[in-house]
Amino acid sequence: MSVVSQVILKADDELRYPSAGELNSIKAYFETGTQRTRIAATLSENEKKIVEQASKQLWQKRPDYIAPGGNAYGDRQRALCLRDYGWYLRLITYGILSGDKEPIEKIGLVGVREMYNSLGVPVAGMAESIRCLKKASLGLLTEPDAVEAAPYFDYIIQAMSTN
Repeated sequence: MSVVSQVILKADDELRYPSAGELNSIKAYFETGTQRTRIAATLSENEKKIVEQASKQLWQKRPDYIAPGGNAYGDRQRALCLRDYGWYLRLITYGILSGDKEPIEKIGLVGVREMYNSLGVPVAGMAESIRCLKKASLGLLTEPDAVEAAPYFDYIIQAMSTN
């Protein structure tokens, strides 16, 4: 949910007008709109390149994942992994656009550990894949844009790294 929606819903729940501080947070949100849309556009326009680079990094670090018996062994399994990488990258753009991590939480993290564990996919490997996505993605952004985008990747990494 965007900052605007959060402020409106909170004020309405409390039957009041938005406070000066809340209005300032909306102002800041609008002032960073161009940056957020630029970052999301760069990531979405380069999804294939980012996913390819990230997967190469991961396979170099963890060749056992693509070796016989590994979770990404074979064309079908590898394609499923790449699909997930693209899905997480898309989730990150949702968070960046909204200026909030809530879309990432609601759409992508609820039950993710349980799902991967039930499928026999190492969650630590998924966290590492997001680190690789982060590295590939931030390399395409300017320094200020990379600073803005990094926490959204870190949020997913943290969620997958928590016991």
